[in-house]
Amino acid sequence: MAAILFKWVLVSWLGWMHPFYVGVTEIQHNKEEKSLEISIKLFIDDFERALTDQYKTAVDLSKPKDPRQTEAWVFQYIQNNFQLKVDGKAVQLEFVGYEKEREAAWCYVQVKGINSVQKLELTNTLLYNVLNQQIHLIHMNANNQRKSGKIMFPERQFAAGF
Repeated sequence: MAAILFKWVLVSWLGWMHPFYVGVTEIQHNKEEKSLEISIKLFIDDFERALTDQYKTAVDLSKPKDPRQTEAWVFQYIQNNFQLKVDGKAVQLEFVGYEKEREAAWCYVQVKGINSVQKLELTNTLLYNVLNQQIHLIHMNANNQRKSGKIMFPERQFAAGF
């Protein structure tokens, strides 16, 4: 009994000492709007660290000193670390915005002019500049199908056919 309790305490302690670094990306094809709606969830402290590392200045997403500049940095960082192809063709992301939700930052981007989707290919290196344990859970939705997967550092890509 003591051995079981010790193992449980040890596993719990190690889990507390070694946090998980997980981001979630949801890509939804909206047929009516002919667009891809993309939401990206990242832990806010890790995201601020990545932005600070990238732009060499302290970034506070909760209370930005210059909201316009902060939004520009967020979008530029996403563009540099998150690329999407639809049916083999690279697409241009359009920034919608970001918001803070407890300890997470939700970033929203979209791609317009997408009538149909046969294949989505994602290259995602968000937070790789500061975390070599980063994992990204990916959910892609098109043609009434949901495809999910994960990208673990140093992996960069996930693709799904519909």
